[in-house]
Amino acid sequence: MFFTYILYSPTLDKYYIGSTAGLDERIKKHNTNHKGFTGRAGDWGLKWKEENASKSGANIRERQIKSWKSRKMIEKLIIEG
Repeated sequence: MFFTYILYSPTLDKYYIGSTAGLDERIKKHNTNHKGFTGRAGDWGLKWKEENASKSGANIRERQIKSWKSRKMIEKLIIEG
């Protein structure tokens, strides 16, 4: 099973959108100190997730959400589940 997910950092007041096969491990990685975007804060929490049967399906959904470039649309997705 593959997931598309949205994380939120209160410290940065930012959302992060990604996709993965191992969601728990990926969230742990985001919360470690590393050079990537999410490495700047260690308080990333899962706000939304969606299961997908294929990696390509999860990647397509990730790109779709990122293409919105709209915080309001992301927050609407989170609220509506």
